[in-house]
Amino acid sequence: MNERVAPSVTEGRTPFSRSEGRAVTISSVSAGYGDRAAISDITLDLARGSLTAIFGPNGGGKSTLLKCIAGLMKPWSGTIEVLGAAVGVHAARVAYVPQAEQVDWSFPIAVDEVVAMGRTPRIGPLGRAGAADRAAVAEALERVDMAGLADRQIGELSGGQRRRVFIARAIAADAEIYLLDEPVTGVDPVTQEKIMNILDAEAARGKTVVATTHDLACAAQRFHDVVALSERVVAHGPAQLVLDREVLEKTYGGHLVPLADGGVVLLDDPHHSHGSHEGHE
Repeated sequence: MNERVAPSVTEGRTPFSRSEGRAVTISSVSAGYGDRAAISDITLDLARGSLTAIFGPNGGGKSTLLKCIAGLMKPWSGTIEVLGAAVGVHAARVAYVPQAEQVDWSFPIAVDEVVAMGRTPRIGPLGRAGAADRAAVAEALERVDMAGLADRQIGELSGGQRRRVFIARAIAADAEIYLLDEPVTGVDPVTQEKIMNILDAEAARGKTVVATTHDLACAAQRFHDVVALSERVVAHGPAQLVLDREVLEKTYGGHLVPLADGGVVLLDDPHHSHGSHEGHE
């Protein structure tokens, strides 16, 4: 049974209204690899228009949960509804942005061509882009401030620029749900701010944005809601939950070191070290 921690609203922030319905409804979902469970008995509702961060330890099931919602991975059990229907029914209205290390950046393709891929669900793999498609690509590049590099090869860009290009692809798709796997991991503070400004703007336009992250400060300051995940849902509520010691202890367990003053230090997984940042711009 999932444990819930009573949330409190961050001071100065207007509570997000959930009256407009659910973008994603997850009921008793378990999934994994081979015979190892990555997520177990997940029950979770994600509101339309929300900006939600999923945080937890490496191996805690964050990427697996996103893949299940995106239809890239089939759960062992349970059900998932996306925009009121089974996974896959509204595939064209869901955009998935993978982790940076999962992309072959050496593939010879220009920035505008990558963004144009977001239009494929609408025109088909063999269809030809029309004026409306080209306009959508141009607008998406403008929105992420990458129009000046439209002709550049994707492999020539910095890490932060590449991530903005992939977000532009999601925008060009005119998706209603954005699923982003660690969009700000490893980037410098300037790039993180740019990316979060883009995601915040999309949520303000009514898009549902769900992102995994290891950056608890970013989750607390820039997201509306958070989900603490460690194979199971530990807590779900306003972003201030990432400051709750009980939530952190239940989520990270032995990765949390108590301090004499009552505070705690979270030991980063070496795989997600923030010591070396990808370039910005």
